[in-house]
Amino acid sequence: MRLLLIEDDVHLANGLRESLRNDGHSADLVFNGKEGVLAIKSGDFDVVILDLGLPDIDGLEVLTQAKKIDKSLPILILTARDGIENKVQGLDLGADDYLAKPFSLEELFARLRVIERRLGTHSSSVISHNNVALDTQAHTVSVNDSMQSFSRREYMILKALLENLGRIQSKEQLETSLYEWGEEVASNTIEVHVSNIRKKLPNSFIKTVRGVGYVVSKV
Repeated sequence: MRLLLIEDDVHLANGLRESLRNDGHSADLVFNGKEGVLAIKSGDFDVVILDLGLPDIDGLEVLTQAKKIDKSLPILILTARDGIENKVQGLDLGADDYLAKPFSLEELFARLRVIERRLGTHSSSVISHNNVALDTQAHTVSVNDSMQSFSRREYMILKALLENLGRIQSKEQLETSLYEWGEEVASNTIEVHVSNIRKKLPNSFIKTVRGVGYVVSKV
């Protein structure tokens, strides 16, 4: 999933972004409410993780504005305000979940998996298509029930293609995905990795759309 993290604690935010990326998510980060609202307006996020104690706009106001922009956008509140009144207010304003600080990463990841299932993008942690199964929790890939060895970058590229089944992903989009997961990429990185990935998958699983990008067809 592509996540937006709105958190003003720089140390916590950077560490959490890295943990989210290591868990297989694409994570963008902003440090205040105004930037968060602008990111929601301009971005295409699956879930927002929102701190309430922001330096410029109260997190509940960010939540209200976010829901006006996209009523269906899932928002998980992450905050030190653990009083029941704050939880009720946040949920009443449209938040999908509420996690009080301090929290465990395992619980946060579990709650994100619940939201992911609710979105209908996955019935489980496994994305399956034409005898290829990618497990987003275990970070593994199997082909015809046989486990295959994928590098981190290969896994991330294949995950991006499977999550966008039937939609062409340009080289630039795939490069951006790697950057968002904290990976540095060279100019020919995508071509090299797609070539290596194809060797481990069924014939024509990944198709090249000349001059545009790559796609995993729904058929």
